[in-house]
Amino acid sequence: MSIVTTTPAGRMGALARAEFTLLGRSKATIVAAVLVPLALPFSLRSVVDGMDVEEAGLSVGLVLLPAAIGFSLLFGVYGALVGIYTARREELVLKRLRTGELRDVEILCGAALPIGATGLVQSLVLVAGSTALLDVPAPKAPHLAALGLLLGLVMCAALAAVTAALTRTVESAQVTTLPLVMISMILSGVTVPLELLPDAFATVCGLLPLSPVITLVRGGWTGSLSMYEALGALVTALAWTSLAVFAVRRWFRWEPRR
Repeated sequence: MSIVTTTPAGRMGALARAEFTLLGRSKATIVAAVLVPLALPFSLRSVVDGMDVEEAGLSVGLVLLPAAIGFSLLFGVYGALVGIYTARREELVLKRLRTGELRDVEILCGAALPIGATGLVQSLVLVAGSTALLDVPAPKAPHLAALGLLLGLVMCAALAAVTAALTRTVESAQVTTLPLVMISMILSGVTVPLELLPDAFATVCGLLPLSPVITLVRGGWTGSLSMYEALGALVTALAWTSLAVFAVRRWFRWEPRR
């Protein structure tokens, strides 16, 4: 009699494949995760045209590209994952998974992998489209842009789990995600680059969760970030991610909220 052993990677892979199948069947999630982030940057074009971005050493493309990636992270990863985590909890899926071999971190990561992969591919598509349509040059520090994107994917997944712990139903996820989405869109350099804000105000806004991600992505293309600025953005992003992981470990709910 042979004994079948499993590995964490194998267990998460199996869960990710199941989640990917469910993702393909959910039209609402596909719209929120794929179509909305692709459409929003086009609506921002007229706003950016009215800004004096040249004074900050930027171009329309260098504003819209990080903004598009920010929209992808906020709507395609963070918002979509809050709905997925909440739905799986309310359907008792998470509770049943915990009775098997899967560990808590494997359950959360496995559920997040399809959305994370979608966000990554979407961001690469946005980069290709911006390069072709907006004359965005090649990144001068591609390692910073890649680091910012990867940090953003991990952070948004962790923040989604935190928000799901506070969300009672899938419908209410549209409300519980609104504070972070609105604050990030307005103050994290997504719609208005931090370079255009007063220095003191920009420093405060730079401490918001998505700000270091946008800073690293935009700095990756402009090459204008100093080592001190890049390190500061990295530390801020890691601090928010660590805080979110701590909150998930302490307060995440595995059973339906009543």
